Amino acid sequence: MPATALRFVATLLCASALMPNGLIPTARAESPADIAKAMRPVTDEMLRNPDAADWLMWRRTYDGFGFSPLKQIDKSNVKNLQVAWAWSLSNGATETTPIVHDGVLYIWNYADKVQALNAATGDLIWEYRRDLPQALLDQAGNNLAKRNMAIYGSSLIVATSDAHLVALDAKTGEVTWDHTTADWRKGWRYTSGPFVVNGMVMQGMTGCGNAEPGGCFISGHDMKSGAEAWRVWTIAHPDDPNYNSWNGVPLESRFGASAWVAGSYDPQQNLVFYGVGQPYPWIAEMRGTLPQKSIPGGTSNALYSDSTLAIDPGTGKVKWYHQYLENDTWDLDYAYEQMLIDLPVGGTTRKTLVTTGKLGIIEAIDRTNGEWLWAKQTVPQNVVASIDQKTGAKTINQAAVPHIGQTTLNCPADPGGRGWPATAYNPNTQTLFLPLNEFCSNTTPTPLDPGQSYTGGGRAIFARTLVPGSDGNVGRVDAVKLSDQTTTWSFRHRAPATGGVLPTAGGLVFAGAWDRIFRAYDDATGKVLWQTKTNNAINGFPVSYSVGGKQYVAVAVGNGSSQAKSLATLTPELSVPDGGSVLWVFALPDQN
Repeated sequence: MPATALRFVATLLCASALMPNGLIPTARAESPADIAKAMRPVTDEMLRNPDAADWLMWRRTYDGFGFSPLKQIDKSNVKNLQVAWAWSLSNGATETTPIVHDGVLYIWNYADKVQALNAATGDLIWEYRRDLPQALLDQAGNNLAKRNMAIYGSSLIVATSDAHLVALDAKTGEVTWDHTTADWRKGWRYTSGPFVVNGMVMQGMTGCGNAEPGGCFISGHDMKSGAEAWRVWTIAHPDDPNYNSWNGVPLESRFGASAWVAGSYDPQQNLVFYGVGQPYPWIAEMRGTLPQKSIPGGTSNALYSDSTLAIDPGTGKVKWYHQYLENDTWDLDYAYEQMLIDLPVGGTTRKTLVTTGKLGIIEAIDRTNGEWLWAKQTVPQNVVASIDQKTGAKTINQAAVPHIGQTTLNCPADPGGRGWPATAYNPNTQTLFLPLNEFCSNTTPTPLDPGQSYTGGGRAIFARTLVPGSDGNVGRVDAVKLSDQTTTWSFRHRAPATGGVLPTAGGLVFAGAWDRIFRAYDDATGKVLWQTKTNNAINGFPVSYSVGGKQYVAVAVGNGSSQAKSLATLTPELSVPDGGSVLWVFALPDQN
């Protein structure tokens, strides 16, 4: 069998007797499974307007804010926060986001183990283990990491490391369907998780730097069976009007453009927004998009890399796109969360989409048509010399462009001034919170030998270094008021910022770093109001939820993320364990 699921239920039979149907009995009068049995199916209305107690998708709400409206834990009492419970996870790259619904917490473990837990106590309800091929397990690393799952109806939907989509019964963990999207043996991978809109399961494909000709795609799947309904290629194909954007490079030599993270959704427009990653090989000269050729109607933009795609979730039709970085030659993705925020721009309120790529430049576009609106730089960078304030067109600093046969200093480099750890937005204060890192890299291309074929990888060496004149601090958490793009505060620390941020209605922002410290900041001033040292690097996305009127804050920790390990070379004195992935859950002490 490809997987197993264990269900725990109340029974009076001997606990040592394993029943034929796979139930493991227990002598308790009540069991954790009773909580799952009472769970309500997740409806479209719940996803549009989630209960404050729940965390139903990657960034909690369709607009991508990553904000919790809970406020029991606030500035006055956060100093009393303590461990409510903890749960050991499988060791490995731990970049996961818990899903919480009706008192049940679902957590993904490294190498495709999924568990349902009592969200108030941490007791196990059921467990699913994917039977992965040994050759895939041997590859290890981020290929076996996932950033999120999805819940819809009575199903938990999971993207697996062998490029399947699987629906599990949310109450029992049993498989209800299993759909093969691509052949993992050809390099296809999933690192993000599903996103569900109106019964359509959407999933971005990665692994497209493994010499997969034609690049990556985003696919839509029927919720009832997993069958593929549509596919959007993230690299321009011959039937696309933008096919000539690759400088004459044939389709079979176009690689990359992964969809690393899940999307956002605007119900008013019925549009889903996905970010698209960088082209491969990373060095433009190596992939053939530099120097630019004289081709009638041709460009070297390398569409649709480093772009936002606006997609009709019912049909898969791309309504519009916006490219932030043309002909990326640094591995500087614009693949991250797409926040849908109504903001004042030029004296009127605009329906904006705000996103921040690896350059650490916050950019706002009109989410109805892709029109560029404004940008704000955060971390030091030397790639973009200037930005046209009317069109958003970027003038590139040619001194920062890597070339074969030389080493070039560029700031930031591959892990990004901001990476996959998500930013988050508090709509009550119109403030965006960003986990950031300051660093540079001496970048050296590794060209192919004469006659050698490209078989995958970025084909560059990054010797990471501190920013010139640095005071030694690498990590930052910034607060930026988006109504006027002013920086409210910036908290800088030595350790790289390696986890997502969580703002709450209690006036707090939670964030963690490579040094294992999980902090709660005053969202107005940046003052640290509480902190604790966990057992490992904070690498996951923190969430907040409540059960029985009690608020909890949860975050997964663990070593192995490629982004965190890359940044850790900048702070060699800070060590973390190889093992020890854990889900930590915090709450205020009970009142006597």
